[in-house]
Amino acid sequence: MTSCLWLVCTLFAIFGSAYAVLASLLVTRFARQPKPVSAAAEGVTLLKPLYGAEPGLATSLWTFCTQDYGGKMQVVFGVQDPSDPAIRIVGALQKQYPAADLELVTGRRPTGGNPKIANVISMFPAAKHDILILSDSDMRVSADYVARVVALLQKEGTALITCLYRGCALSGFWSRMAAAAVDHHFLPNVLVGTWLGLAQPCFGSTIALRRKTLEAIGGFGAYANTLADDYAMGEAVRRKGLRVEIAPFTIGHTFSEGSFGELWAHELRWAKTIRLVDPGGYLGSIATHPLPFALAALPLSGFSAIAWMILIVTLACRLFIPIQVEKLSGGGKSTIWLSPLRDLLSFAIFIASFMPGTVSWRGRHYSVGPDGTVTPI
Repeated sequence: MTSCLWLVCTLFAIFGSAYAVLASLLVTRFARQPKPVSAAAEGVTLLKPLYGAEPGLATSLWTFCTQDYGGKMQVVFGVQDPSDPAIRIVGALQKQYPAADLELVTGRRPTGGNPKIANVISMFPAAKHDILILSDSDMRVSADYVARVVALLQKEGTALITCLYRGCALSGFWSRMAAAAVDHHFLPNVLVGTWLGLAQPCFGSTIALRRKTLEAIGGFGAYANTLADDYAMGEAVRRKGLRVEIAPFTIGHTFSEGSFGELWAHELRWAKTIRLVDPGGYLGSIATHPLPFALAALPLSGFSAIAWMILIVTLACRLFIPIQVEKLSGGGKSTIWLSPLRDLLSFAIFIASFMPGTVSWRGRHYSVGPDGTVTPI
């Protein structure tokens, strides 16, 4: 029995190491893609739903308000609570950039379902332009972000643009661990999945589309009770026979987790969302966790020389990924040294994601239905 377990763990470790090498090669290829050409100056509305004055919010929003774009650009911020502290940050930006078209919409508190989409539904009537770019509040972008996204959206046959992102830790050990989850696991796994044709992603980091495309998929209201609203919108666009394209550059995703509990709650919700969206692919992602299997093989083999060698090779292969990801834009300080710890924590979250229970989202708790719908509790 012990020898069988050792063989299983060893095979998982070897396969996972080969996967890590493939992932690092695909990250390198992604980094070498040509950048999109300059866009024609069409009008653009950026939609920024907000909830609270999260750490780093002012800087994140500033990167969207100071775009180097030749066309008309409007930024619509939205909150659901008239006492939301994010309002002060938006007000400061409006005073700092009086010539910019910055608008704040205060909606009503959502009574159920997805609170972000409830916010967006309130904001949408204020949008002036044909091109809409919806993005989460914790994203940071370069000054040519809008120009690049619009250039991609102007390609014939392209209906929606989304962006991969890198982790950007704002402070502390736990925020760096959270950022490493994106750099060491999420980003390379997406690239492998798309290369194999097993994944068709769409991310809340960027959802850029035209009004006619939004109308064709039912408007924002069609996703009011969907947990993975970004993925669902991408799927709806594809079902119309239209193309969803991942931009050939990365943007930043900020993390400010100050404790293990915060990190665990956030990542567990994220993991359960992915498992609901793509259960088969998520189960298969066990192959992306070779380190726990390599460690388990050590005592099962009696700490043999071959088990030690497999462990060393596994660690080396896993390190290839963050080394290559470091070359992409949008990320923070190096997190290569966190790779082994991050791998073990990611495996623990993978196991926990199969347990029943609720998810936590911005301080609220929700039950998740088998079809991905959410209900406040």
